[in-house]
Amino acid sequence: MRWEGDRQSDNIEDRRGGGGGGGFGIGGGTVGIGTIVVALIGSWFFGVSPSTILSLLSGGSPAQVQQAPAHPPANDRETQFVRTVLGYTEDTWTQIFRANGATYSPPHLVLYSGRTPTGGCGTGQSAVGPFYCPADRKVYIDLTFFRMMQQRFKVGGEFTQAYVIAHEVGHHVQNLLGISGKVDSARQHLSERDANAASVRLELQADCFAGVWAYHTNQAKQIIEQGDIESALNAASAIGDDALQRQSRGEVVPDSFTHGTSAQRVRWFKRGLETGSVEQCNTFEARQL
Repeated sequence: MRWEGDRQSDNIEDRRGGGGGGGFGIGGGTVGIGTIVVALIGSWFFGVSPSTILSLLSGGSPAQVQQAPAHPPANDRETQFVRTVLGYTEDTWTQIFRANGATYSPPHLVLYSGRTPTGGCGTGQSAVGPFYCPADRKVYIDLTFFRMMQQRFKVGGEFTQAYVIAHEVGHHVQNLLGISGKVDSARQHLSERDANAASVRLELQADCFAGVWAYHTNQAKQIIEQGDIESALNAASAIGDDALQRQSRGEVVPDSFTHGTSAQRVRWFKRGLETGSVEQCNTFEARQL
């Protein structure tokens, strides 16, 4: 992926080096491993927020904690890359919103190590991977997650990492458009099966939005190199609910899906990537996902 030398976003909070410990061990915190293995594995890749999954399964409410101090972001290559990708998302969504007579308000991206407090989504932990907290409009990432992707799932590369970030920013776009709020409200009155189905449509739309981002950014900056798209599609395929459940359980339970199958995730990312159209990402009216 070509990105060196492009504008880097200033909307970064660097909380690394402030302690907290942690790592990518499943079952950390106060929730046991037995009933949430698949949920946590699924949330490793592109979940809306860890508190949504953990609080639903534990019956608890997100903890309220004080905000961790932010530091000036480091200047290493990995941090520069994240700042550049966030800048790409800002430029792309600003243009799309403006073309539709609206103003885009970008999210902040928080870099942390181990665990960190959020402004309304409990304590973020590395074990649940990158997530977006709609309460404070921030994306949270522990960068060691990208190394875990390569080690455990054999998917990696900078464009794949950009896809992860763009997916989380896609959730921010849903929040700004009022989509995620409507889905969260509707889920409270749905059966578990139907609530899961609504979550699938929300996640697939964020995948499609990530594709829209890639289309427009590549049109403007020619960032995509040979093999980049294949790597991102491999990542989308590797983290479908069916693939993760088959790996962890040895069986697939479609009614418990919350993110979509491998084929669905690939299909919706490709739709955004090939069309560059937000209108093509209406998963909520699609007859076939």
